[in-house]
Formats: sequence, C-alpha cells, structure tokens
Amino acid sequence: MADGHEKEGGFCTAADCTWQTRLRHFFLIAGPGCMAMLADTDAGSIVTAAQSGARWGYRLLWLQIALIPVLYLVQELTVRLGLSTGKGQGRLIRDNFGSNWARFAGIALFISAIGALITEFVGIAAAGSLFHIKAPYSVGLGVVFLLGIVLTGSYSRVERIGIAVGLFEVALVIAAFMAHPDVSAIQDEFLSLPIMNHEYLNLVAANVGAVIMPWMIFYQQSAIVDKGLCCSCEDNYNCCRWDTALGSVFAQVVMAAALVLTAATIGKVNPNAPLESVQQIAYAITPLVGRLGGMILFAVGITSAALIASIVVSLAAAWGVSEMLGAGKSFNMSVKDAPGFYAAYACGIIAAGLFVLKGFHLVELTILVEIVNTLMLPLVLGFLFLLAVRLLPASMSLKRGEKAMLISIYVTLSVLSVFTVVNMIIG
Repeated sequence: MADGHEKEGGFCTAADCTWQTRLRHFFLIAGPGCMAMLADTDAGSIVTAAQSGARWGYRLLWLQIALIPVLYLVQELTVRLGLSTGKGQGRLIRDNFGSNWARFAGIALFISAIGALITEFVGIAAAGSLFHIKAPYSVGLGVVFLLGIVLTGSYSRVERIGIAVGLFEVALVIAAFMAHPDVSAIQDEFLSLPIMNHEYLNLVAANVGAVIMPWMIFYQQSAIVDKGLCCSCEDNYNCCRWDTALGSVFAQVVMAAALVLTAATIGKVNPNAPLESVQQIAYAITPLVGRLGGMILFAVGITSAALIASIVVSLAAAWGVSEMLGAGKSFNMSVKDAPGFYAAYACGIIAAGLFVLKGFHLVELTILVEIVNTLMLPLVLGFLFLLAVRLLPASMSLKRGEKAMLISIYVTLSVLSVFTVVNMIIG
C-alpha cells in the first residue's frame, strides 16, 4: 500500500521533507487521474472537437475551457471515495443501493464502454487507412496490443505503458500551433453563440458527453483502489488531487487543439461545412508539414488517443462488472484468481474489434456515442454525488460551496440531457 511515511522510499508527509522527496512521492502516487484524463481525449472526443471546429469555427472553444473545472470537480470525487472507502464505484453502488441498482448501473457502464471501444477501433482503422493498411490488420494489431497489456501482471506497469502511449497526443497540440489560427477570428467568434440552432446545441451536448464519460468515473476510483492507495497518508490525497487537476487541464488543451486545428484549416477554407470523414483532419495538416508529415502527425495523435482510451475503457468495464458481481477484480491477481475480470476485459476488446470490421462512419458514430454519454450522465453522477454525501469521512466531506457547485453541475447536465432528447426528437 502506498500510504507509508518513509523518507528513504519517497513517502513523506513531514514538514521537513525536501521538495525533491515530495516530487518523488507525487510521481509514485500519480497516475490514475492522468490515465483517466488522457483517455478522456479519445478518438471519439477528438473527432467531436474537430467537428465543432470545422462546422462552427471557434464558437465552441469557450465550452472546452468551461469544462475544465467541471471535469476536475467530478473526477475529484472519485479520488475522495476511492481513498476513503478502498472500494470501486461498482462495489459501492451494490453495497449501498442494492443489486438491482448495481445491475442497472452496470448496463449503463457496459453501453458507454462498448460505444467508446467501437469509436477507438474505428479511429485506429481510419489512421491505418491513410497508409493503405486494411482495417483487419490495423484493428487486429490494436486488439493484440491491448490483450497483451493484461499479461504484464501489474496495474502499475499498465499505468506506465498507458501514460507513455497517451503523451503522443501532444502531436495534435503541435499541429494546432502550426496551423497559425487567426487570433482576431477567435476573439470575434468566441462568444458568438448560435444557441437557437439545434445542430449547434447537439454539438454542445456531444462535447459535454465527450468530456465527462461514465466509464471515467468507474475507472479512476477503481484504479486508486487497485494501486493500493488510501487516505491514511495526507499526501496521497493531495497528490491524487494534483494528478486529477493536471490531467483535466491537459485533456481540455488537447480537445481545444483539435477544435482550433480544424477551425483554422477546414473551417477557414470551407466555413460552416461539416466534417465528412476523419481523414480530412490529416489532409488539413498537409499544407503545414507536407502530405506524409500530416498523415504521420494525425495517425500518431489519434492512434495514441485510441489506444490509451481502449485500455481505460476496458479496465473500467472489467472493474465495474466484476465489482457489481462481487468477483475478483484486480490486475494484481492472476487469471485463475480473477477469471471474471480478465474475461470481461478480453471480451469487450474482441467484441468491439469484430464489430468495427463491419464498417462505420466515424464522425456520425462518434457524435451519437457522445450524445448517449450525455444522456447517461444524470444516472452516473447521481450515484457519485449520493455516495459522496453518505460515505465521505469528516476530513474529506463536501463543504457547502462544493455541494452548491456539484448540485449546479448535476442540474445543468440533467437539463442538458433532457433537452438533448427533446432536440433529437424534434430535429
């Protein structure tokens, strides 16, 4: 358990600890938040942000910034619950609300996870198609890589691999800077909000669904538990909060970069034209770094995003299902000791990979998946907030201001969810 107080080992809460020791402690503790946030900018999220930029220029850039504190506040609750209870979200729902609600939440998690996995593999296939690699081969390699991850036998090792892969998403930020976005256009369009346009509002809902996803909540809390963290060491809590905060900022920087990139290229050449294919993003980068460079930048960015998201989504589904069934659920356990966990992990990946080979339009599928995520948020966030109110100890309990902000977030997202359903019916 990473909760001791050892100067030599790097765990230290004493006032006389050096900043080097505290920094080392942070790197030992950090990871679950960064993994969740890197996965938050998955292939589907990037395409959603890119569609926003292509269709509406910089008119949805404000939303990417506004979602940073929302993302942090929601995910920080999983930190408190994971550290204080030592249980994942699925187990807490089953223990506190009964097996029926646990099954209901499990179905919601399953739908969200499968939808996300499908978009990840479609993204990998799209990246491969730029180099004339057929989908069975690119998707097959992705499946083999993700199944190979489970053979590492250690959550910490999986975390290190995932973060290393996810950091390649910086390629999209580099591409956004190279596009030389027009600052005056950003200023003019930033607060120009066509809120009466149902297509614009659908993209608002899709962007919210692309940032706060049900499987992220299950993942981060279970990852904290699987990593052996607890709240007996105050620095654990502080490090996990910083881990979540830094990850929240990074995730939204990548989302904003995808939006700016397409707004400054596709949106500039053909204003208000929707993104028809994901390959358009790669071709938009071509004038900046050449055809091959553009394809490589795009392929690296979206493939890394898809792979880390696939790891996180699969783990979230496996942890959640195993917790709700009361089965073994740890990467630190053998296949023999936790067969349900490993079976759920493998089945989700293989099923999504086979499904993708049928052929899908990534842009349309992505927007639909993110809207579905938005519709599920009231249920998932409702459980999260109720558990926080019920179970958090005094030292981690929600203050009045925090409760007010979280209630505001819940009400806003619930209204957005209802409005999305009505808008889809009318539209």
